[in-house]
Amino acid sequence: MSDRGHAPGRSSLGAEKDGYRGRLVLVTGAAGFIGSHLVDALVERGARVRALDNLATGSKENLSHRMGEIEYMEGDIRTMETCRRACEGAFFVFHQAALGSVPRSFADPATTFGVNVAGTANVFAAARDAKVRRVIYASSSSVYGDSEKLPKREGEEGKPISPYALSKAMDEDLAAIFGRCYGMELIGLRYFNVYGPRQDPDGPYAAVIPRFFKAYFAGEAPVIYGDGEQSRDFTFVEDAVEANLLAAGALPAACGRAYNVAGGRRITVNELASLVREAVGGGPDPRHEAPRPGDVRHSLADLSLCARELAYAPAVELAEGIARSRRHYDEVSVSSHPRRVAPESASGG
Repeated sequence: MSDRGHAPGRSSLGAEKDGYRGRLVLVTGAAGFIGSHLVDALVERGARVRALDNLATGSKENLSHRMGEIEYMEGDIRTMETCRRACEGAFFVFHQAALGSVPRSFADPATTFGVNVAGTANVFAAARDAKVRRVIYASSSSVYGDSEKLPKREGEEGKPISPYALSKAMDEDLAAIFGRCYGMELIGLRYFNVYGPRQDPDGPYAAVIPRFFKAYFAGEAPVIYGDGEQSRDFTFVEDAVEANLLAAGALPAACGRAYNVAGGRRITVNELASLVREAVGGGPDPRHEAPRPGDVRHSLADLSLCARELAYAPAVELAEGIARSRRHYDEVSVSSHPRRVAPESASGG
């Protein structure tokens, strides 16, 4: 992972470069896709990392190379005592734990709300009681709901169109209340379709890019839901991690709101399938199935606010990210991958 650092003069918490050294930080959802990459970045910066996960959707395998360097806790954010123990002594909390997937939320809305809303309330309350300096939490582009405006801009949200989207909008409301009532510093990151190495291709709720890789490596036709002309803004996982680090070091004035985190480019799902097929070296044409409920038609992030307040700018172009993902899936023999689908913080909207 590249160390791009932070923009000069933007940090008030000493969280840039070696500023993490010796500080205890908590990462929830640490065995998930984004969480495990965030653990890597924090360890590399000298932080003392406490990694919390219940392994319901994450995989301990994602942290196997770090187990001798981190404090690993197995536990569920729906249990308040677990959250209290996890937050004790932490300077920063990076809250990545969530139950992802729009289709999953239609199938089981109660569990989605239990994890994403009640669990997040527990994390925020435990961080308050532990006097954590700042909480950076994962939100989602899904909060834009039925808004057809492009690009998606903070402050121009529509109505949620899935239980999952509502759960993430409620997380942002919770953060606003905790900031207003308790003076806490919280920053939300609205991930736009995060992808990259370690994102699991298996299971009914797998994200689109790993599903495409799995199909093409197996010589099968990938499934596209709908006509494929829906578009998405994809974010390489390294950029998502960098956004978290920038948020941790940002000035206090940046707190109290959520920011778009994206790649800044829109591509149709049909074009994406062609890009993955080319990276793999060929394969059959995609197979189209009926659209899924709750899927937005188009998504493209306006990154001006995040650039101004957090000094964020995506560094990995989609073609490069696809190439790096391809090498990962090739190495792990994706066609027979045994792990389960990663959590929402892994797929990001």
